[in-house]
Amino acid sequence: MAIITEEPEPELQQRQQEQPRKPKSKPPSSPPPQSNTDNSNNNPFSFWFYFILSVSLLSLIFVFTSSLSPRDPKAWFLTLPTSLRHHYSNGRAIKVQTHPNETPIQVFTFQEGLTSSENVVIVHGQGLSSYSYRQLAKSLAAEGVHVTTVDLPGHGFSEKSVEVSVEGVDGVLGRFQYVYSEIQEKGVFWAFDQMVETGQIPYEEIQARMSKRKVRKPVDLGPEEMGKVLGEVIDSMGLAPVHLVLHDSALGMSADFVSERAELVRSLTLIDTALYGAFPLWVLEVPVVREVVLGVSFVYAKVVALCCSKRVDVVDSDALRMLLKGRDGRRAVVNVGKRVNSSFDLAEWGEGLKGMPMQVLWSAGWSQEWSQEGDRVANALPQASFVTHSGGRWAQEDAAVEIADKISQFVLSLPKSVRKVEQESIPEHIQKKLDEAKSSVHDHHHHHSHGHDHHHHHSHGYDHYDEL
Repeated sequence: MAIITEEPEPELQQRQQEQPRKPKSKPPSSPPPQSNTDNSNNNPFSFWFYFILSVSLLSLIFVFTSSLSPRDPKAWFLTLPTSLRHHYSNGRAIKVQTHPNETPIQVFTFQEGLTSSENVVIVHGQGLSSYSYRQLAKSLAAEGVHVTTVDLPGHGFSEKSVEVSVEGVDGVLGRFQYVYSEIQEKGVFWAFDQMVETGQIPYEEIQARMSKRKVRKPVDLGPEEMGKVLGEVIDSMGLAPVHLVLHDSALGMSADFVSERAELVRSLTLIDTALYGAFPLWVLEVPVVREVVLGVSFVYAKVVALCCSKRVDVVDSDALRMLLKGRDGRRAVVNVGKRVNSSFDLAEWGEGLKGMPMQVLWSAGWSQEWSQEGDRVANALPQASFVTHSGGRWAQEDAAVEIADKISQFVLSLPKSVRKVEQESIPEHIQKKLDEAKSSVHDHHHHHSHGHDHHHHHSHGYDHYDEL
């Protein structure tokens, strides 16, 4: 007998499995705890803790970097080689006014030879200074001429930065620099002490100090201002008329002066001149490269040997590097180099100087490209005598005696210069005393001497490192 069993139908089982399950109820979520940021933001001690920590770290960075290049004038001067300090001790300076409403700039000068002879004024090129021409000046003095070499503003021992008034600060870096200057002046805990004493953060005083302040910025003068500098140096030292010697990039900076003040120039000598100097400006601009070039004596010497002169003494090379490295020298040289007139037309400029005696001294063996540049200069200045020399583009370094001989022959072959001596006007209060003293011979001599002392003080006065 067969047994029959009933099995559930598959469709029914499937429907039972597909019946929706009731989701489990989640416990009600508790509201998020309220943050305590308001209280922490209102806590001034927490703010100043992080502020002082950040400033302390920033100060360590600034102290480390500033220690690589001393900004204090006395400390910087003491790091210079003996030859540079000796050169400075034998020079003098002139205060010049480039703008009516700005502080005068002090310009360093160096002189050699008898003052009664013909006056030769040498203007240096890019990255150079009067120190580079001291051997040339000595050789010229031995030939019987009086030589004055000038450190243009931003170079050598002339002022490399000027004080200007600024409003506010520029960006985050500017704020950090301002905080660092405040730390140097008042100490790290000045604001914290003020808060403890008064119970308030000195925001108003900080904002007031940031809104208008005086800072020092690297010199940034163009050809027009450099022309004024040259004119004032020549006038105040009583050198006119001068035999002007322009080397390297000095032509681009002094061409306008020669055209506008031609009465001050007796003759003109161009030595390997170009709008842009032999020393490459870009190595002073590119980060890391500039630090390596100015920080490592061997690297700087290699750059000079490749681009300027192959026979520069190691001591002299290092001295030039030190002058560029310290006290905003690098930034000032870059600023001045960028201001050169790139559209300067040599032929057109020479057309306006047809009556002026002129010679061009050019390196004969530096490179084929440089010899071709010399041919272009000779064609642009047909009235000039073209003479070659055996040195490099910095001929004053490796052919000083040869260059001095060519310059002195040219200068002494010209008719003797006639100097115009102009009497300096006496200040009103001094003149009044002199007038009152006419009744007494003794008083007359006393006050006359006083007036002479005033004139002497006007002509001299370079007090950058007097304390040294």
